[in-house]
Formats: sequence, C-alpha cells, structure tokens
Amino acid sequence: MVKLRLKRCGRKQQAVYRIVAIDVRSRREGRDLRKVGFYDPIKNQTCLNVPAILYFLEKGAQPTRTVYDILRKAEFFKDKEKTLI
Repeated sequence: MVKLRLKRCGRKQQAVYRIVAIDVRSRREGRDLRKVGFYDPIKNQTCLNVPAILYFLEKGAQPTRTVYDILRKAEFFKDKEKTLI
C-alpha cells in the first residue's frame, strides 16, 4: 500500500519536509516512489505537484493525517470537488 507522507529534510531546529509517495513498510527517511510536494512550517510555504498527487490518490494512496491537513489548507480538495462535478 502506498501513502502520501512527510519526509524530513533540513538542519537541526530548521526542519523542512518533502511530501512523498512512499510504501507503507518503508521508514520515514526511506526510499520514496516520487516527490509530490514540499512543506516549510517555519516560513509556512507549501508547493504541490497537483497532477502527481491526483495520480497517486486515484491509484488508492492514502494521505497521512498531517499531509491531509496540509492539502486541505492549500484548498486541494475544493479544486478536486469542482472537477468532479
């Protein structure tokens, strides 16, 4: 099973995260299938690759709770609902 989860990058006390599609059995810094976004909690910046995220969600990937909250704040699901209607 594939999940969309955060992968920690950056230095001590200055963490930034990549949003990656990764196998459930892999550890947090394990090998990812694809990088689909970026999140910086310090600067409150988010960069998303929307087509890649849609691809993995359509294939059955489950976002973790934190990634789901990041996508919701970026209004990702509002855009998806408009395209479905």
